[in-house]
Formats: sequence, structure tokens, C-alpha cells
Amino acid sequence: MRAIFLAAVLCVTAFEGAAAILPPRAEKIPYRLEKHGHARVDDYYWLKDRKNPGVIKYLSDENAYAAAAMAHTEKFQAALFDEMKGRVKQDDSTVPFKYGEYYYYKTYKAGGEYPIYARRLGSPEGREEVLLDVNELAKGKPYCAVLFPAIRPDHAMIAYAMDTGGRRFYDVYFKALRTGETLKEKLEKTAGNMTWAGDNRTLVYVRQDPETLRWERVLAHELGAAADREVFFEADDTFEVTVSKSNTERFIFLRSGSTLSTEYRLLEADRPAAAPRLFQARLPKLEYDVEDGGGKFYVLSNDGARNFKVSVCPSSATARENWAELVPHREDTLVEYMDVFEDWLVLKERRNAQGRFHVFERATGRESWIDFDEPAYMTELAENFEYRTGALRVSYESMTTPDSVYDVDLRTGAKKLLKRQEVLGAFKPEDYKAERLWVPARDGELVPVSIVYKKGLDLKSGKNPLYIYSYGSYGYSSDPYFSSVRLSLLDRGFVCAIPHIRGGSELGRRWYEDGRQLKKKNTFYDFIDVTKFLIKEGYTSPPHIYAEGGSAGGLLMGAVANLAPELYRGIIAAVPFVDVATTMLDPDIPLTTSEYDEWGNPNVKEYYEYILSYSPYDNVERKAYPNLLITTGLNDSQVQYWEPAKWAAKLRDLKTDGNLLLLKTDMDTGHGGKSGRFESLKLTAFEFAFMLDLEGIKE
Repeated sequence: MRAIFLAAVLCVTAFEGAAAILPPRAEKIPYRLEKHGHARVDDYYWLKDRKNPGVIKYLSDENAYAAAAMAHTEKFQAALFDEMKGRVKQDDSTVPFKYGEYYYYKTYKAGGEYPIYARRLGSPEGREEVLLDVNELAKGKPYCAVLFPAIRPDHAMIAYAMDTGGRRFYDVYFKALRTGETLKEKLEKTAGNMTWAGDNRTLVYVRQDPETLRWERVLAHELGAAADREVFFEADDTFEVTVSKSNTERFIFLRSGSTLSTEYRLLEADRPAAAPRLFQARLPKLEYDVEDGGGKFYVLSNDGARNFKVSVCPSSATARENWAELVPHREDTLVEYMDVFEDWLVLKERRNAQGRFHVFERATGRESWIDFDEPAYMTELAENFEYRTGALRVSYESMTTPDSVYDVDLRTGAKKLLKRQEVLGAFKPEDYKAERLWVPARDGELVPVSIVYKKGLDLKSGKNPLYIYSYGSYGYSSDPYFSSVRLSLLDRGFVCAIPHIRGGSELGRRWYEDGRQLKKKNTFYDFIDVTKFLIKEGYTSPPHIYAEGGSAGGLLMGAVANLAPELYRGIIAAVPFVDVATTMLDPDIPLTTSEYDEWGNPNVKEYYEYILSYSPYDNVERKAYPNLLITTGLNDSQVQYWEPAKWAAKLRDLKTDGNLLLLKTDMDTGHGGKSGRFESLKLTAFEFAFMLDLEGIKE
């Protein structure tokens, strides 16, 4: 087989005080792609073939080049890693949540990379019973992810899902808790999504297509049975199916969903062999979610309600014509999700880019709200497994306040702080300041931006280094979260910013719709316009700006690098989705058909031309680019490794600058990177060293 790479060659020139090397350059093997009478030539299409040893050699050579180019920062990387690790409390546990007579939680021991799943009987102070020690399961494995186990209703057995390849194929095992025995039977290559039926014998779970990875089939496994029974097959390849259980535990929900349409089926938990019944047939652009309220169902839908509304219907008549409006649509408030308890209905809402909880007493309709006082924060429902309860478990954090868990009295609104993430070392929240800015975009929209910095900084000097991060796709909001690793930047004088750009849902459904399909470029323009505003206002200047985004946020980075390379000193693109046109034209690639509603179907000429106009890989030009760090995982199930690899190869060929371009591939993992809680910090330390070294900060 002929070589399809060129070896890296040592060079005697210096870069930032370290010996630099010439990077490997992938050979060009033209491959013609045609659509709608338009032809493209992809010189690096061959990188898709992971079975080709030349591909693995090329990725390995790129890794060697990245390591050599960053070799002079190795001690700094190690120091950053120790600094980040040193902030983490090694012996730590989550707040136990009540389910039945037990309190379940996960705990970490000093030196342990992985959690231990445990419970206590009767109270959070009861005797600890270890359910599963993931550290033991992970021994000898370069990657190991074990989801929180599914607990059988009688609490006598767990089913746990384990992925050891990073491609999100989970094998399911069964462990009897009274004896500690792990059964010989197991379920191979599942999606990891599962729930127990009420008979204490049947596990209902999802299996994905082995090639496209689409979650397509719901199966029922009865303990001891020779074969599993198919409960439901989702035939539409633009939909995926998931399973969950109602708070009442009366029903198992089978949810089929595409980006803009959903359909539920109900399986009675105590009758897992019965056929599931349809709740409401799927309709184009009708999205709805369901929760059981005991005798009636609550429905969250966008039926004539762009920002969603809440309706109720009888258990015996669930079609849309029977939905009676309970909480009307509001143009200024998005309802993100809901939870239902015996006496309470709780809505997670978002207004003015800020989350809150809207609480209704079911018997009286009395309303109240749960919110917090900081200018920018994030809050979510935590573990609420008890249907009969008067307390709501919520999480809260901000860019200055570590993750905090509260129980809220639903009748009085009183908050009880149960635990706040402990950050070891000299961290004090009062040493930092967070702000919410509103920045005008080029079309007049105001983009909310959350920023944080250390007090005492000369904020408008124009010389501060800036780290700016966002996502901007799928309606996912980029909330102002707390990060202990971010302190390594803040303590070295960085301003950190999160622009809440279109494509997310921070300002409601309109904000999402204005950043997808034929309006996708608004996502990129918002990010660029926020950057320009921060420059204009003196927060920073182009020689000191570092941008990062991952996955679909990596698409953002690729587009920004093409559109405004002069604004950024460095860009980090993590597992980036950058070959949009080619990927969306290939239905055999994971996630393609289910995402036509997000990006548009390029089999339609209008969408093809629009996608092609911004797709980062297709728009690389012969010009100067910022310093670039691109990361990927060989086993990535979400963005295939060849997208960033092809992008890096094309950039190397066309860019005219002498800036760094690093492609770093983890050969053992997938989309989420390393599985251990400390091992994952090594890549963060590498990324931070990349930025800090460019900024001239050496320690």
C-alpha cells in the first residue's frame, strides 16, 4: 500500500523558545463530490477510512507534532494539572436523594478516578451499602463510563450500563444486591437508556443502529429469558426513541423525537408484555412532552405556542383535541420542561436569559416562583424521585458561586442549602465579579453576555486577555456555569465571557429559530459582534483574545476562523463539526438524518447552497489564520474524527501564516474525552497552556 502521508521532519528553528518541527502534511487524493449540478473536490476524503493504516499513522504523526510543538510547556502543563486537581476535594459525595426507603448517591475516594455508587437505608446517615465501585470495573481499561444504575422497583437489583470504547455502546449487567452476585446474562451494545418495569423482572431498554448509531428500537429483557422481545421500532430515520418512567411509576414512556416533532407511547409499567398505546400521533412541527398526574396527564407543547404552554387531559382521552389549556403561552417566557408531583406542578422557565421555577399548587392553582439574586446564574431541577413530596431538589450555580444543591419547601418557598461544591485552596467567591452585558448585534438584536473577572483588574485597559466561549445550536442554552478550572485563567488576569448567541434558547424559542437552518449565520455573527464590542469597550484587544467551542460549538469556531480570523490570537475547536455539507449528505453517518431540521436537508438545493456558504471545511481560504488547537477522539460517535482531521489538513495546505496549528487525537476515547475525573483535566491543562503560552504567561 502506498504511503498517503508525509513524515514530520525536524527543523532547527525556534518557536516560543522550543524546537519546532514541520508538521506532517496529508497527501492530496482528489475525490469528486457532486450535488445539484455542483461539483466539489475533496482532497482529504480518504481520511474517512479508519481501517487504512496510513490514516492511523497520519493521526499519530499529528499527535507527535502537537507534543513536540508544546514540549516547552510540559512543566507548565503539569503545574496547571496539579493546580486544577488541587482544587478538587478528593473524598466527596453527592447529596443523597430519596427513592423508596433508601437514599442513593455517588461518592469519590481519595485517588479514585471513578465514582462509587452507594445507598443508605432509612436516612442519609444510615449504614453505607456500596452498589458498584466503578474504579474496580475500570481497572486495565483506557476508557470506562458507567451510568448511574437503574434501580429495580423492589430495590433488590440494579442494572448498570458500561461503555469501554468511548463510542457510547453500552453493555448492560445485572447485579443482585442482597448477594452481591453479578448475573451471567448481559445485554450487549445498547444505548444505555433503560428503565425497569413494575414486575421486577423486565428491563425495558433502547438499542441503536450499529452504523448510524440512531436510537431506533425498544426491547424488553425478562430475566432468564432466552431472547428479548421487541416493544417498538422507530421506522422513521429522522426520529430517535428513548424510554423513561413517570414520577407515579405507573407508566413507561416511549418518546420518539426529531428536532421539531415528538410522539409518545405509553406502556403500563405493571403490564410490560402489553402493547404500548399511542398518546398523540406525530405531526410536523408539533413538539410535546408528557407527565402523569394520577388520573390525568399534563402536556407541555408548542401547539399554537412558540414558547410552549401547559395543558391537561384525561387519562382515557389523550389526543390533542382533548388537551385543555392550563398555563397559557407567553411571548416573553419560554417553558423549558416540567415536573409533576402529587400536589404540585413545577415548570422550568426562562425569561430575559435567566432561568427560574414556576410552581403551581395543583389543588388551588396558587402560583409562586423560585429564583435567585445574582445578575447571571443557572438553575436546574436535581434528583426528584418521590411523587409524594412537599420539597423540591434544585441545583444552582453562577460564574462566581460553585454548584449548590437546595431543597425548597414548595409551600413556603424557603430554601435549605444542603451542599455547595467545595473548592480547595484560596478560592473566595467575593474575590470575583460577574456581570451581565447586553451587546448590540449587526441587525440590532441585543445579545446577552455573561462575563467574570477577578476584582482589582484594570477592566477597560484594552490589554486584558479574554477567553470567550459559546455553543449556539439545537436550542441548548450556554448558561453561566461555575468552573473551578476557569480560576486558573481568572487568577492570571483573564476576563472570561459567555455570549448567549442565537441558536440557543436564552431568549426563548425565537432565539433558537433565528440561529438554525437558513438563519444559521446569525450564530456566527453574534459571536463576532460580541467580540468586537468587548474590543471597542476596552475589555481586551485582538492580540489577547482566545475563543473556544466544542462539537456544534466547534462549527462556530470554524466559521469564526474563516469570517474574522484577525480578531483572535488563538482558537480552540474541540471535537468540531466542521464538514457540514459532506456529512449532512451522507445518511449512513451517525446523526445525519435526524438533524435535517437543525441544519436543513442539503438534498434540497436551497439548503445545500446555504450550508456550503458557511461550512468551515469548504470555506478554508489561502489567508492568515489564528493559532489553532483542534481536538478529536478516534471513537467519537457524535462528530467523526475525520472531520477535524480533514479540516486540519486543508488548513495546513492553504493558510499563509506562521501560526501554530495543532491536531490532537485521543486514540482511545470518543466525544467526551477521557472518562476519569482527573485524567480529563490533562487535556484542559494542555488547552490552557496553549493559550497562556501564546499570551506570554509561563507560570
